Amino acid sequence: MYFIGADIGTSSVKVILTDETGRIHSSVLKTYPIELFNNGWSQQNPEDWWNGFVEAVSELLGSVDPGTVKGIACGGQMHGLVILDENNEVIRPCILWNDSRTVKETNYLNDVIGKKRLSDYTANIAFAGFTAPKLLWLKENEPENFARIRKIMLPKDYINYRLTGVHATDYSDASGMLLLDVKNKCWSKEMCEICSVDPDTLPALYESYEKIGTVNCEELPGLHGAVVAAGAGDNAAAAIGTNTIKDGTCNISLGTSGTIFIASDAFPLDADNALHCFAHAGGNYHLMGCMLSAASSQKWFVKDILQQINYEDIQHEIPDDLPGNNRIYFLPYLMGERSPLNDPDARACFIGMDMASTAAEMDLAVMEGVAFAIRDSLEIARGQGIELTASTLCGGGARSALWRKILANVLNIRIDIPAVEEGPAFGGALLAMTAYGRFATIAECAAHYCRILESIEPDPALAQKYEQKYRVFHQIYPALKEIFKQL
Repeated sequence: MYFIGADIGTSSVKVILTDETGRIHSSVLKTYPIELFNNGWSQQNPEDWWNGFVEAVSELLGSVDPGTVKGIACGGQMHGLVILDENNEVIRPCILWNDSRTVKETNYLNDVIGKKRLSDYTANIAFAGFTAPKLLWLKENEPENFARIRKIMLPKDYINYRLTGVHATDYSDASGMLLLDVKNKCWSKEMCEICSVDPDTLPALYESYEKIGTVNCEELPGLHGAVVAAGAGDNAAAAIGTNTIKDGTCNISLGTSGTIFIASDAFPLDADNALHCFAHAGGNYHLMGCMLSAASSQKWFVKDILQQINYEDIQHEIPDDLPGNNRIYFLPYLMGERSPLNDPDARACFIGMDMASTAAEMDLAVMEGVAFAIRDSLEIARGQGIELTASTLCGGGARSALWRKILANVLNIRIDIPAVEEGPAFGGALLAMTAYGRFATIAECAAHYCRILESIEPDPALAQKYEQKYRVFHQIYPALKEIFKQL
């Protein structure tokens, strides 16, 4: 028997086919466009996700009997606003997680409604990428579209709806909407009232590993009857795929965005709300720091600025003794920043260049800047008494041996590389197995299949150099904060 795991990402959908032993039989990636405009607006057509998903699954099943597929689950980009009308048709393009148009609405929620009330209602404060501010923006700027809303959902939930006809979401993904009472795992009546949201428009809530229905769509007739699990937000799904479930375990993801994800059995409210307090796909909770431009910063610099095809070419030009001795710093705020700054006005910049500076030094600065930004969130967790000695690492950036080394030494912790690097897609496959009934719990499933391939220990001398460099990096944003507002 087989199981399908999918990652509904920002630039592409990736689907994998695993057998009951956890071996990945095949994988397929399909890309789709993203519309970027107005200096920070970002949106996509949900139909592109669906078309890419159907094409990828159809190709994936080319060598197996579709009837042997017993379950499907998706991990997906979080926070995106998908709205359907009375005919279950998409009303407008999805406003994405990295969209920064909602500055006014975010400030209203944090400053007028108040951070304490928001935290009491949802365990979080408002960030520009969250779903609730987008609903307020829609109400103000597109009232005709707001009035047509009959269903509100998130990106991976739209795929599940097309598969099953069921309007559902899971607790991990719903946590990022600013509409969920995270502690009590129910929709917040108060937030629905604040955002003028009819609770009936919100999807039914499930644990990530629970069955929401079965496949019955016309586009994939061979899969009819396969169990569909609720799935999870991409980072929670990646945490399942890296066995980051037990209390105190950590996973770092270097994808389009960058996250540090710390699992917690207890409800881990951050008193300052600099980190997100969300439900976990494992049934417990987690703290998460999220930066908006991680591996995408590297892609921007190497492909858009240097016009190079391969990341490896520029990294090979970086001397072995340059890490820890680089003169250049980079602030990785290409789309503003979320954790822990919560500043959509922040922007990227290089600092410290002179006439002798090289592209290799600048590229290293990009990788170091991303690591420093993740360290910012780690410091918030450490301030709450959380002591980490190790973390798994996944995402496209994790394929870089140099970036692994940088992270281990900037964070001064051991970095573990999973044997399976598929992140959210592999987590989705494990959720599908559990929903089908192969395991009693998702924790048992993840422990059975997740293995560590390689570990990178920090070097004390290099870690000390990066400690000094981080202290400098930490001063740059406060010095430029007011200038960013003027830009």
